[in-house]
Formats: sequence, C-alpha cells, structure tokens
Amino acid sequence: MNERKLVEKMQSGNAQAYQYLFSEYYDWLCNYIFKMCDNRYLAEDIVQDALVNLWEKRAHLHIKGSVKSYLFKCCYHQFLQHVRTKKINFDSLDKIKWEVIADTALEREGLDVKIEKLNVLISQLPPRCKEVFVQNKFENKKYKQIALDMGISIKTVENQMSKALHFLRQHATIFLGLGLGLL
Repeated sequence: MNERKLVEKMQSGNAQAYQYLFSEYYDWLCNYIFKMCDNRYLAEDIVQDALVNLWEKRAHLHIKGSVKSYLFKCCYHQFLQHVRTKKINFDSLDKIKWEVIADTALEREGLDVKIEKLNVLISQLPPRCKEVFVQNKFENKKYKQIALDMGISIKTVENQMSKALHFLRQHATIFLGLGLGLL
C-alpha cells in the first residue's frame, strides 16, 4: 500500500490502515528502542505508547517524509520523554534521600551529645553503684549474677541500682525521652 494513501486512510479513522502500519513497523521500532534502553519490556511499552499517540492524533498528522522515518522519530521522542520523566523522579528521590541523610545526621549528633552527657553522669556515681549499674544496663547481667560476681547480696545490688537510678533521674531528666532503656 502506498504510504500517502495509508496515512490518508488512517487520518480518516480507518483502523485497518492503522493495524497494517502497526504490524509492519512494530518489531523494527521495538528493536530500535531496545538498542537505546537495553530493556525489551520498556522498549515495547515506549513503542506502544508512541503508536497509541499516533492513532489519537491521526487527524492532525502532517508527515512530509517517509512514514518509517516519522515513526522512528516518534518513538525516539517518546523514549526521550520517558528518560526525562525518570530523571525528574530520580532527581526528586535524590533530593529526598539527601534530606533524610542530613536529618539523620543531625539527630545522631544530638543523640551522641546526650549519650556523652549521660556517660559523664554515670562516671559521677560512687564506685560500687557505678559497677552495679554498668553490669546491669550495659552488660545485661541479672541482679543474681552481679551479686555473685561482686560477692555481695542481691539486696545490696537492688539498693545500689536504686541509688544509681535515683541519681541519674534527678540529674538527667533530659535523658528520660531517649528510649535507651537505661533509666
């Protein structure tokens, strides 16, 4: 079929002309786009989108050269549009990623300062009190094990923990919201 007649029939809404065009060029167009994106499914989607756009705008078609060249240009522009859209999405995701990293760094910096202040307060505890607290909260030892390790009664361990927690709560109300499970 003559290319000019094919385009005229398609412009007037002839679905058979469109089907002929589709079946004649679809594989060539898919291979062309596949060479650019290296993804068969994406290539098929882009070609299908380009051909659907062609059908939707059939009444306004003004093809000056060959239909084949026109179709390749349509698919190429559809591919570029896809790349632009993806780049915008990636740029937005990149921006969000860096914002989250910055926020996390600031939060971490604040947490580090709080932990440092807490360590200063722990160092101010009396020696036995500090040792009991560290073994329980940082080494996850039970009162019974601490009592055996230190050669003291469980009741003494309880009293020392009570003193340590009271001191820390009294001097570090800022740490109550930390979620460290220490106090």
